[in-house]
Amino acid sequence: MDAIAFGSTGSGTGTGAGSGSGAGAGGASGDGLASNRLVRGEYPDLDPAAPYLNTATVGLLPARTAAALRGAVDAWAAGRPDTDAFEAAVVSARAAYARIVGVAVERVALASTVAESVGLIATRLPSGAEVVVADRDFSSLVQPFAAREDLDLRIVPLDALADAVRPSTALVAVSAVQSADGRVADLPAIRAAAAAHGARTLLDGTQSVGWLPLCADDYDYVVCHAYKWLLSPHGACFLTVRAGAEPTLSPGFAGWYAADDPWEWCYGPVARLAPGARRFDARPAYLPFVGAAASLSLIEEIGVPAIHAHDTALAARFRDGLTALGHTPVPGPSATVTVALPPTAPARLTAADVRFSAPTTSLRFAFHLHNTPSDVDRALEALA
Repeated sequence: MDAIAFGSTGSGTGTGAGSGSGAGAGGASGDGLASNRLVRGEYPDLDPAAPYLNTATVGLLPARTAAALRGAVDAWAAGRPDTDAFEAAVVSARAAYARIVGVAVERVALASTVAESVGLIATRLPSGAEVVVADRDFSSLVQPFAAREDLDLRIVPLDALADAVRPSTALVAVSAVQSADGRVADLPAIRAAAAAHGARTLLDGTQSVGWLPLCADDYDYVVCHAYKWLLSPHGACFLTVRAGAEPTLSPGFAGWYAADDPWEWCYGPVARLAPGARRFDARPAYLPFVGAAASLSLIEEIGVPAIHAHDTALAARFRDGLTALGHTPVPGPSATVTVALPPTAPARLTAADVRFSAPTTSLRFAFHLHNTPSDVDRALEALA
């Protein structure tokens, strides 16, 4: 863990490791004990002989999250469900997510899936609107637009996305990091192109928020399901809406939880929707948000810039090792590494207890805060 630094709680838009009160890159003595104590304390049962390199599929719950979920379930099963505590966890999770992506809490709506949130945007677009997306981007981001046959959906290569934006473009939608191969989109170029042509921007942060620093207010909308890099249960999803963009989302799916006072408007029409993005809240599933409140507190304790430095350093170590073995991984400064390997590779990795995924014909390896250089080396040894 000697690559991870602690004490930098905000993500902002930088990419450094932060200069808070933590030990820096291993601390002044270089022993990295601060990081070891915190991360190992949250993952005491991880087997160093079985490295988990699959956060891009599902993140590992920290110990604090598992404890919070067990406590909530046990109390519920014993006839003592604490709905006040559940609501407090929802409030805490929303506020923590807002801090992680650098926006005011009023800009964050609650959701349960990415497609649900994207649907709020797709439903409101006028007939004939042009939407530009990247080829082979994740279906939850693309399908809500494809389902509307009256939209002009243009699918272009990821590296051509910025150049594809033109005066007729209403919206450009892209995952910050591609699920299929870990490539990081050229976000500054996409933002600049959208601004130049008056197009709105939609970012899917599911494969990036938690390790890639970003400011959600740089985009009209950012959606993020927290079950990967934010280490939360399925069902905790967030949508940020930039100030002034609220009229471009459909209010047709608002329920009682989207009211300015949900407990006052449980029955009949909602007279007053909440201000800001909260008017697009979906009723949160309590247990996923109980877990998210705990997991996001860990992300904040470590700090996204520190996680970014740690994750990308391990991924770079793995890319270098693959190259030395004669393989050609997808290049880029990503925490996710994909590579086409011989047909025998999956069996060799599985025999070595390395957890990975194969969403395409390539294999995918994802490095996060609980991983160590020895995890990288074990995977490389299995492939050597």
